Amino acid sequence: MTDSPPSRDDFPHFLTIPTRWKDNDIYGHVNNVEYYSYFDTVINQFLISEGGLDIHAGETIGVCAESHCRFLAAVAFPDAVEAGLRVGHLGGSSVRYEIGLFQEDGTPLAEGWFVHVFVNRENRRPAGVPDSIRNALQKIEVSG
Repeated sequence: MTDSPPSRDDFPHFLTIPTRWKDNDIYGHVNNVEYYSYFDTVINQFLISEGGLDIHAGETIGVCAESHCRFLAAVAFPDAVEAGLRVGHLGGSSVRYEIGLFQEDGTPLAEGWFVHVFVNRENRRPAGVPDSIRNALQKIEVSG
C-alpha cells in the first residue's frame, strides 16, 4: 500500500457491503471497528465463493495474524461500501490481503491489510494454503 489513496482500478475483486443502522456510532458515522468487519467480510466471501473454503468442516482454516487500517473518509448508514480485494503476498502458509473500501462514487474510505496464516483446524499448527484457495488467490495477486 502507498501513501496516496487507493483507486478502484487497483483491485480485481469487489463486494458491495450495505452499512447497517448499528454500524453508526454516536458521532453519526460508521464506527472504526466496523471497517475491520468489512475487511473480514470481503476476504471470507472470496475464500468461500472462489476458493471453496469450508468454514464448518474444512481441515485447514485461516486465522488472522496481523491487520491494519488507514482511515481516509467517513461513511454512514444507509450508504453501501464497495470493498476491493487483492493479494499482495502469497506464501506457503500465509497470505497478505490488501483491501480498499470505497463509496459507490469511487471515493476512497479506507485501505488496509489483513494477514491470514492457514493452520490445521485441530492443532492450530501452520498448514499449507489449500490448492483450491491458492488457485483462487493467485487470480487476484498483484506484483510489486
